[in-house]
Amino acid sequence: MKIEIIRDKLKELSEPEYAKFNKKLCPDTKKQVLGIRIPKLRVLAKEILKEEDWRNFIENADINCFEETILKGLVIAYSKIDLKEKLILVKEFIPNMDSWAITDTFCPTLKIKPKELEEIWNFILPYTKSKKEFETRFSIIMMLDYYIKEEYVDKVIKAIDEIENDAYYVQMAKAWVIAEIGIKFNEKAMRYLKGENKLDKFTYNKALQKMIESYRISDETKILFKNMKK
Repeated sequence: MKIEIIRDKLKELSEPEYAKFNKKLCPDTKKQVLGIRIPKLRVLAKEILKEEDWRNFIENADINCFEETILKGLVIAYSKIDLKEKLILVKEFIPNMDSWAITDTFCPTLKIKPKELEEIWNFILPYTKSKKEFETRFSIIMMLDYYIKEEYVDKVIKAIDEIENDAYYVQMAKAWVIAEIGIKFNEKAMRYLKGENKLDKFTYNKALQKMIESYRISDETKILFKNMKK
């Protein structure tokens, strides 16, 4: 599918009022915002992948356009290619992220297979050391989407605790992960929060807030978390 045809389709799908809404929702992005809903971008990404020249779109996508960037990420994520090639494309795509919406749409779309978990864990871990807000958030959201499970939860806790990037969207992602651990592995989260963790006050309290607000935690446990607030 020629890039010109794809851009014509994006224009057809754009909604000016939704663009205004998205700009408010994603104030960090410096990209042009067209105002296209994610489900429509998903449909278009799958249409692009039916064409033999889909890699041409990845190479020529306009990363100064918010929706075209998301579309590029979706095409990469949905592509049925060897993991080695996919990770090369992911690595090239990560610097294009300048919004939580791009990161949080891309990560869950990758659909990691169980046999790929260890290789991808080793791939995302270096990004926890990045000074760039959305590179670090990428690593955290990947942990949230795929690694809150018995064999990885201790590694996740350790990795989260060692993150030094204190950007807002990093803090919020860390709180989200800790809250999810609190829901699935209550005792581990409790020990971590009561122990000598390196969390700043904002992230610590935000994690507690998310757990207290969750319908998946018992009222008795919520009382315990409430009493732990700083």
